[in-house]
Amino acid sequence: MLNRKVANDLLSWKQRKHHPLIVEGLRQIGKTFSVMEFGKTNYKSVVYIDLRKNKTMHQVFENDFDVDDMVLSITALDTTARFIPGETLVVMDEIQDCPNARSSLKYWDMDGRYDVIATGSFLGVKGFRNVYKRGIPVGYEERYTMHQLSFFEFLENVGVSPEVMNRVEQSLSARKPVPSALHESLRKHYLLYLIVGGMPEAVNCFIESHDLNQIRQVQRRILASVRDDFGRYIAANGENRINEVLKLRAEACLDSIPSQLAKEYKKFQYSLVDVKGKSPEKADGLQYLLDVGLVCKANNIREISSPLEGNMIHDEFKVYVCDTGLLMSMLEEGTAAHVLRGDMSAYKGAVAENMVASTFVSSDRKLYYFHAPSGSPELDFIFQLNGDTTILECKSTNNRATSMKYVLKNPKKYGEHPAIKLADTNVGEGEGFVTFPLYAMEFLLKISSESEDTRNKFILGSM
Repeated sequence: MLNRKVANDLLSWKQRKHHPLIVEGLRQIGKTFSVMEFGKTNYKSVVYIDLRKNKTMHQVFENDFDVDDMVLSITALDTTARFIPGETLVVMDEIQDCPNARSSLKYWDMDGRYDVIATGSFLGVKGFRNVYKRGIPVGYEERYTMHQLSFFEFLENVGVSPEVMNRVEQSLSARKPVPSALHESLRKHYLLYLIVGGMPEAVNCFIESHDLNQIRQVQRRILASVRDDFGRYIAANGENRINEVLKLRAEACLDSIPSQLAKEYKKFQYSLVDVKGKSPEKADGLQYLLDVGLVCKANNIREISSPLEGNMIHDEFKVYVCDTGLLMSMLEEGTAAHVLRGDMSAYKGAVAENMVASTFVSSDRKLYYFHAPSGSPELDFIFQLNGDTTILECKSTNNRATSMKYVLKNPKKYGEHPAIKLADTNVGEGEGFVTFPLYAMEFLLKISSESEDTRNKFILGSM
């Protein structure tokens, strides 16, 4: 069984005063498994309700939301269900398929005898947005977005010790080179993570077999399963339907991502999406991918200054796959072998760039970049760190960060900003910026959240 960060987050939820919790995220990232394992460990009884497969359970939520009546109906339909006040977790799986079940959360919360966790893969997705005739329980629910295993979680599950993690973090925090043996070990694991990604089934396959061909088959099976649900919606009569036009648009947008990332300037272009329709129509397909959590986007900004969202150019953006392993499975055969050898130059370095985007998304951060109207300079990522608008360049080798150096040398035009370069090298000093290894991004975000002094120390640029 994989160790997941979500286990600690769910325990923190249980131990404080709380409302019913909705765990949302992409299909097959382990939502139901994690919630059920948490329930078995921390409650005397777990009542599981599958609202997608077991349509009969929907009738539980058709009448008044009296908790005793709902308990009576659930136990009538499931003779194994046991409700013990203060010791029971009710798990409502795929709650978006039964809008009334979500509406009932308010009354479970007000009653307070039983904890409730719901899971959802399509909350807010087109076809599931406007079906809550009895209302969404605003103020009576909490929401938690679950992501694939992060790089840290991957390292823990493949046996990298906490002592190694702490030693690497100490070096990065002090901006000193990571000891050579540890650096090479983390670099190797980073390259593996690029290939395997963080989907639980793929990680388990890696741990059990180390067979990259099997892992690729697992990843493609996951993508095929996710694709099967493209365009799914709930009709007025409660039946599952497929919006075939939306499905085609979503599939075409997903299929275009490798060619989008192979360009020098990776701006997403609807002209590369091989499906009939104008750009606004194709945009529906892309929005669907964003809503289900399969992809994320980084918007260009007009100038390098805060607020970033206020400077955002809405119709100019790049698109990344949230799990880099799934992206790798979409690329041509042999790409994984190149990456494993340390050659990440394929797709103009987009694999390493995608990893950074994935790390930001897992940290619930929005993505921005800067591309001047003239085409130069272009900066991979711009983000807020400790209140500072920070520049981040990601190089798949240790290439020169030409655009970043140009911006740093022209503060009158672009402003003064702390700057970070990620490259396939150890910690080092640049011209007004600090270079960190490619594997360091999650470490840096962790360091930045731990100490005000440390934050100021590593982002200001002087060694």
